[in-house]
Amino acid sequence: MKLKNLFFLLAILLMFAWGILFFFTLKEKGTLHYVGEAVITLSLIVLVYFYRKVVKPLDSIANGMDLLREQDFSSRLAPVRQAEADRIVDMFNRMMDQLKNERLRLREQNYFLDLLINVSPMGVIILDFDGKISMINAAALRFLGYTSANELTGKEFKNLECPLAEEIDRLPKDTTDTIRLSDSMIYRCSRLSFVDRGFAHPFVLIESLTAEVVKAEKKAYEKVIRMIAHEVNNTTAGITSTLETASEALKEMEDTEDIQEVMKVCVERCYGMSSFITNFANVVKIPEPNLEQVRLNDRVSACRMFMETVCRDRKITLHNGLCPENPVVKIDTVLFEQVLVNIIKNAAESIGECGDIYIRTTDSPVTLEIADTGKGISREVEARLFSPFFSTKPNGQGIGLIFIREVLTKHGCTFSLRTYSDGLTRFRISFPKNPPLAIL
Repeated sequence: MKLKNLFFLLAILLMFAWGILFFFTLKEKGTLHYVGEAVITLSLIVLVYFYRKVVKPLDSIANGMDLLREQDFSSRLAPVRQAEADRIVDMFNRMMDQLKNERLRLREQNYFLDLLINVSPMGVIILDFDGKISMINAAALRFLGYTSANELTGKEFKNLECPLAEEIDRLPKDTTDTIRLSDSMIYRCSRLSFVDRGFAHPFVLIESLTAEVVKAEKKAYEKVIRMIAHEVNNTTAGITSTLETASEALKEMEDTEDIQEVMKVCVERCYGMSSFITNFANVVKIPEPNLEQVRLNDRVSACRMFMETVCRDRKITLHNGLCPENPVVKIDTVLFEQVLVNIIKNAAESIGECGDIYIRTTDSPVTLEIADTGKGISREVEARLFSPFFSTKPNGQGIGLIFIREVLTKHGCTFSLRTYSDGLTRFRISFPKNPPLAIL
């Protein structure tokens, strides 16, 4: 029972006793009755005094504790006109002011932090204690290929159909690693944690390094290619000229056919070396695309006819799955057809003999997919596909996919190359959205 209620109960009992004594005083008018009346009256006066000095301040402080428990930091306690109690009331009110200001400061900081996270170019994903996504910002959504946070909230990385999510799920805790994907995208991912209520609360940071790494790679290999091309072409030109001059001189001599044949082979090798290095130099000299609006299916069909002969010789069947809408895309026809030729040629070489290549287009979104039944691509190879000079072919130069990457990037396309669980290796190209304009 509360102290306040005990005081009221005691007051009622004293009032009841005072009433009984008053009744007997009126009836008998004895001295003891008057004394009893005086004692009870004095007790009531003392009780009121104690109520004002003790119970009321304690009751006010109890109300303050209720406000604190309910986190109502805007209310204040009124003074009770008792020095000791008013000191406690004043201290409590000052404490409430500090809590209110601190809470307001924390709210402002949290709002600023939320705003900073949402507009940050770095992807931020906060997980709950079970490893499920509880919060994700716009940059992380874009990196994972989703448009709404509701699609990911409450899910684990292993349940997402996204290559980047698969790689993050494999990332050990409290580590940072650079991840290369089969779409030539490069990310630095950190899987860290912060302390929340005494427990390690996990979160993931994703930073896109694609632009910086590609720029650095391009600058490096352009310099190397130019230097090699200059030295090789100058050297081969001098050697070829000397060999041809010597070969002309040998024609006038007898029994020099063997030497002339050797000279001819050497000249051919010099021309081959010059052609080889020229292929590398052409990657550096890719022109800016001359964009025009064309029908995607028409360009694909034209390229398919061109490649049918190569595929027929290998007993490879080309299958068309072009959408009836025949979407409009903005491309450089010459450059893009070179890209298609390279992709179909790579697919045919992956198959070898006897297989199928499936060409499919979609309208919403506008995509082109070329799938083959070849030997497939391992996870280790996927990460290196679009690296400069990397090739899985015994005599490959490693410039085909670099050429494809450069052209598609100049067109603003996104793309990926990987082998899926059904055994098909798919090269997918997604085109940027363009305003509808008339096709000339």
